[in-house]
Amino acid sequence: MKSWIEVPTDSDFSLANVPFGVCSFPSSSTLSSTTLAPCTPRCCTAIGNHAIDLHLLAEAGLLDNLLMTTESDESRCSEIITNFHPRIIFSQPTLNEFMSCEKHVWVAVRNRLLSLFLDSSSSSSNNDIQIAIQADNRLQQNSALQSQCMHPLSTTLYHLPASIGDYTDFYSSREHATNVGIMFRGRDNALQPNWLHLPVGYHGRSSSVYPSLASSATTSENDCERNLVGGEKMSTVRRPCGQLQVDPLDPAKGSIYGPCKLMDFELEVAFFVGGPTNTDYEQDHNQQQQQPRGRPLTLSEAQDRIFGYVLMNDWSARDIQKWEYVPLGPFTSKNFATTISTWVVTSMALEPFRCETSAGVQGGGGEPTPLEYLKDPNYGSYDVNLSVSIQPSSTSAITQICTSNLKHMYWSSAQQLVHHSVTGCPMNAGDLLASGTISGKDQHNFGSMLELSWKGSREVKLESGEVRKFLKDGDAVIMKGGVKGRVGACRIWTMLCTNFAGYSISLRFIKRESSRKHTKTTRGEIY
Repeated sequence: MKSWIEVPTDSDFSLANVPFGVCSFPSSSTLSSTTLAPCTPRCCTAIGNHAIDLHLLAEAGLLDNLLMTTESDESRCSEIITNFHPRIIFSQPTLNEFMSCEKHVWVAVRNRLLSLFLDSSSSSSNNDIQIAIQADNRLQQNSALQSQCMHPLSTTLYHLPASIGDYTDFYSSREHATNVGIMFRGRDNALQPNWLHLPVGYHGRSSSVYPSLASSATTSENDCERNLVGGEKMSTVRRPCGQLQVDPLDPAKGSIYGPCKLMDFELEVAFFVGGPTNTDYEQDHNQQQQQPRGRPLTLSEAQDRIFGYVLMNDWSARDIQKWEYVPLGPFTSKNFATTISTWVVTSMALEPFRCETSAGVQGGGGEPTPLEYLKDPNYGSYDVNLSVSIQPSSTSAITQICTSNLKHMYWSSAQQLVHHSVTGCPMNAGDLLASGTISGKDQHNFGSMLELSWKGSREVKLESGEVRKFLKDGDAVIMKGGVKGRVGACRIWTMLCTNFAGYSISLRFIKRESSRKHTKTTRGEIY
């Protein structure tokens, strides 16, 4: 596939991607005459080095008359999608309305964008629906529209892609769960008895999910700054304070209050739920009207409810977690910040890279087979390479400390979604479900400092000559994800740069002026 828009060979945003996100363009001088002010967030996509304003494409009529293609054994036919209003949907400050559409709408929008970006001298076959996509040259020939809707990524402000109603973090990498179990319970009891029977998860805080390439419009002055590492903007969070066990070997001695000393990153991939909410209506005899009630999703339905994926770092305060997690699991050690990449890579873009999981199959060899509602006839994952690098504040040297892959998932995204809804829990467009830390079998494939340092017993060496067991103040953490096509590399994930601040929230720093002073004098990092 070739685009008339220049796409560098190392770009995250080739025609194989076409992600969705939310951006604003406060430095733009070409948007003054449009219906949305430059600083107003709106829905966008990306190609090459440009963010593309979907609102303006819709206003120009380029997203009208989308086609839905259906197939049967005898024929293939296309019909115009009705009840889809792109001018309204893409002028919104989040992707939620677009996410709430059914999958055939997402496919049709992505195909139309591919046709608009495709060079008029070429055509392409879309593997998702097995039809040829013909170039649509209306944008290519409209230089005035190009000047308004195409913006350099370097001057773009990024926002959270969705209003996240609920956030759930799973624990679905068998390799990671085994490593943690060995550390704390020994090799013979590494996995808890329920782990091979269901996707283990817990509810997180959607209020503390932040974008990795931060906009001042989405985070407060004191909690998020704009910094540069390797030319990339990043967000920052502060080192949390909480209760710490006085004696790590003797919980009977109680706790003290203080800043976390064992800050960690967690290499994760998360997906946004899309489609209509899984509800039925039943008569409420007390109110004499029908009330919506949640219903379980089937695996077939779940596959069509996964809108797209983002990289995630679920910050972890390991020493706070150790004291608080019994008996209900992590709480304040996980609720202070979670960072996600700002472009959502669609499930359609990842489908050509579907692969077996590292487990191969579920069940067999004396291990339990999933219950019927969790049996996935398309069980698998995606061959997405993942990596984490660290750059200390004292040097420009960046050290890659681990590599992993999304195939190291025992429980698939569809199984996570199905199990989440098994009780009738309504799943809404914009809900965020995360994988948990993704680790492989070998030490260099471990997706957290807890594993890389093996609970602080080993040192991780950096190119600067420094060593780490956990994160230090000012460390920059860089997460990457990408896939390889048949010919060469095809990166389809933007870099996630995050920066954890080297100062902590403390009772004596409650005053705004004190926090601001700290913000100015301390460089920080997120994971």
